Amino acid sequence: MQTHDHAHAHTHADGHAHHQHEHSSDLLLCCEDLVVGYNGKPLLPAISLQIRRGTFLSVIGRNGSGKSTWFKTLLGMLPPVSGSVARTSEHVKSAYVPQTSGIDALLPVRSRELVQWGRLSGWNFLWPFPKKQDRAVVESALDSAGARPIANRPYRDLSGGQKQRALLARVLATEADLVLLDEPTASMDAVAERETMQRLAELARGPRRLAVVVVSHDLQMAADFCDQFLFVDKDGPAIVLGDANTVFCHPAFRHKYGDDYCPTHNPVHPR
Repeated sequence: MQTHDHAHAHTHADGHAHHQHEHSSDLLLCCEDLVVGYNGKPLLPAISLQIRRGTFLSVIGRNGSGKSTWFKTLLGMLPPVSGSVARTSEHVKSAYVPQTSGIDALLPVRSRELVQWGRLSGWNFLWPFPKKQDRAVVESALDSAGARPIANRPYRDLSGGQKQRALLARVLATEADLVLLDEPTASMDAVAERETMQRLAELARGPRRLAVVVVSHDLQMAADFCDQFLFVDKDGPAIVLGDANTVFCHPAFRHKYGDDYCPTHNPVHPR
């Protein structure tokens, strides 16, 4: 299964990318025969993929399947067991949004201050007063994310949907090319979840043409908005990349989730 899944994913990734995007300047991040794991021990098969502007990629799999390990390796928080992850240029900017639960424990920070963090280089939370240019970008980001009404409220007092808007404004303030979000809708109700995914899809497909990578727990919501999927399963082990039909109909995916998400096997399933 390992060789089959790697070859399948690699072929599909290259074909899909070249079909959709023709300009090499769109290429932001390359994974070459990337193997993730801990202490030199592989957790998943190797994968080669390219992340380009305008892509909305969802990383999916059961709890404990290796999603977090793959994501942390992409972020540079874990070293690859083998292979490589590389930005195509030193000018490629990336932004990371952790799960909202990971931010709640911080200082009683206001939403506007959280957004200002997006203007920092590195993880320095002891920032000086923002420069005039930074202030303008922050205000624009608050407007674009619909977060101005909550800008001066403590972040921890916000609802799930409001927290998302504050975090999205923070991402916009970074003026990033590539945005990585860890389960951005985990604590939201269905309405806020759909609104979040819609905003992320607009960032990818709208004028900004960001590359958006999310770890997602809601397969149906991901299927409604994302255009590429990376299914990971350390039990197989398997790693499969492609569009919804390619991934949801793959034997490795169906072994974990059944046939409900595959149109070929379940044509009446709402998609």
